[in-house]
Amino acid sequence: MGCVRMGGKIYGYARVSTQSQHEDRQLAAMREYGVAAGQIVVEKQSGKDFKRPGYQRLLRRLHTGDTLVIQSLDRLGRSYAEIQEQWRVITKERGVAVVVLDMPLLNTREHTELVGQLISDLVLQLLSFVAQTERESIRERQREGIEAAKARGVRFGRPRAELPAGFEETVEAWRRGEFTAQEAARRLGISRGTFFNRVRELGGP
Repeated sequence: MGCVRMGGKIYGYARVSTQSQHEDRQLAAMREYGVAAGQIVVEKQSGKDFKRPGYQRLLRRLHTGDTLVIQSLDRLGRSYAEIQEQWRVITKERGVAVVVLDMPLLNTREHTELVGQLISDLVLQLLSFVAQTERESIRERQREGIEAAKARGVRFGRPRAELPAGFEETVEAWRRGEFTAQEAARRLGISRGTFFNRVRELGGP
């Protein structure tokens, strides 16, 4: 287990999930804490995994005695297991202190004594579990909302193109055997596959 010693470099890691989101709040909080602008790594990418170039480069720069500052716990991952694993690698293997600005109890830079470290570990486990539970709850509410909307007749995805003019008459003629499906599709200006798909949508064979 690494032992955190004060006096090392202080780094910051900021992440936003999409290109349209902004990291201004995270950067302002880090600068206020005392992290130099040149020591902050900013990444705009989903946290679904840790194959992120900025984060990986930062890990390689961290050494025993350094400090990593993040705005909130979910910057380390998007699941209980991911957050726990990254916390373990940073604090135990690398001997680096972690400061979570939104949660003062999760500050291993100050809580270096055994009791303080125990409190940080317990709080980490609790918050990681709560974060994952909330994300799962959001996904479940989204799923239920989509199902309820479908039940009301709301359609998702691209709007269905209108049927070609004379489609139903052409289908009836095709069913009477007046011409082949290929000929029916040609007359309607669509492909043979599209012709059959639209026939099935209308409840036909």
